[in-house]
Amino acid sequence: MNLLRAKPGNSIALRLSALFTLVALAVFVLIGSALYRQVDRSLDLLPAAELDARFSVLESTLNRYGTPEHWAKINNKLNLLSEEDRRIRFWVVSSNPAFEYGHPTEQVRGFAEGAPGMRDLRLSDSPYPYKVLVSELPALGERPPLRFLIGIDTETFWQAQHSLLVAIVGLAAFGVLLASLLGYWVARIGLKPLLALSDEAQALAPPRLDGRLQTRDLPPELAQFAGAFNAALDRVSQAYSQLEAFNADVAHELRSPLTNLIGQTQVALTRGRSAEHYFEVLQSNLEELERLRSIINDMLFLASADQGSKATSLTSASLAEEVATTLDYLDYILEDAQVSVNVSGDAQACFEKAQLRRALINLLNNAVQHTAPHQVIQVRIEAGEEQVSIAVSNPGPAIADEHLPMLFERFYRVDAARANSGGGNHGLGLAIVKAIALMHGGSVFVHSEAGANTFGINLPNAQLRGFAVKI
Repeated sequence: MNLLRAKPGNSIALRLSALFTLVALAVFVLIGSALYRQVDRSLDLLPAAELDARFSVLESTLNRYGTPEHWAKINNKLNLLSEEDRRIRFWVVSSNPAFEYGHPTEQVRGFAEGAPGMRDLRLSDSPYPYKVLVSELPALGERPPLRFLIGIDTETFWQAQHSLLVAIVGLAAFGVLLASLLGYWVARIGLKPLLALSDEAQALAPPRLDGRLQTRDLPPELAQFAGAFNAALDRVSQAYSQLEAFNADVAHELRSPLTNLIGQTQVALTRGRSAEHYFEVLQSNLEELERLRSIINDMLFLASADQGSKATSLTSASLAEEVATTLDYLDYILEDAQVSVNVSGDAQACFEKAQLRRALINLLNNAVQHTAPHQVIQVRIEAGEEQVSIAVSNPGPAIADEHLPMLFERFYRVDAARANSGGGNHGLGLAIVKAIALMHGGSVFVHSEAGANTFGINLPNAQLRGFAVKI
């Protein structure tokens, strides 16, 4: 089984070849063992069959003669048979030496005294045992009871068995080697589509991520793999595009305040200025620095949210109260924009107050920036069985459907619907709303219909988090 424990660097073709080798080895061992046992059983029957055949030919002659004169003829016949086939030996053991044959030794005499039948006899002059048929002949005339022994040398049978074993082992070894080589060859052919996929995949690298693996002529197993790989490429391509856009937007957002800072500072240093002028320059630079700090803080917050940060300091409270508190904070902004806010509904939810207020500020700021003077922003709070929602709607031109899924992405702007996206807005407000919703285990939503654009956040119901709802 060590062949299966391939090192990580071994190719799939080598591993499949090892498996083919193991399978072939197991098959050859089973077939070879069965064949050897069958042939061994057949070879073991051959000497017994030959001895029975020879004894059946001699039996009638042995039972016919009972005098020493006639027994001499039997001795001559046994001599002729022994000379014809050197493998055959005859012994006749009797109490009367005149009726004996083959000069039986004490070993042969002791062997003859056993029960009649087929037994093995090992002689000192032969490395292989003799298969001996012991027969008992009754007394006849002057002849006393005899023990007639006919034996055959098993050397040829043992050599046949040995030759068969060598042949089986040799053929098995050759078959295993052939199966291993053919298995490797077949595996290489079978893996050609995978190698082609590998070549295609190597050609896919940034910034060229639009290519995809061809799945039309692939086997089902590889087609499924190629489909999963293409799906992963789609996600990587989308993430790469978002990263490129994010980097470009970050560079653009940071470049503007930095350019303003450098330009104003260079102009102030071209010649002597009054203290009042330097104060104005520093105050303007401070505003740009505040903007830079805001961008950096928002990016750090989003990076923390991307790493899976969760809201921890949860409090069960009224959403209407939180909206009212946020509106108090935005009172001057609403007054300058000459818009009003109408709040309807209430629900109990559990949230981290600082984070939720930040999300509400961003939602309301987004609505204020896209609402004409003297119009009303609607804030609706609704409670469901599993979640509560806060929807902020502002009157304005409709947003195209293709833009709606992207509005919560970082630095995403739609000129037609967000013409006022300038000033302090740097394109991260709605992305932060989405991050805060995810940190609370919630979600965001947006829809544009009936002359109103609605952005909102869903939060889990307080009861689902184990808080008692107080109404």
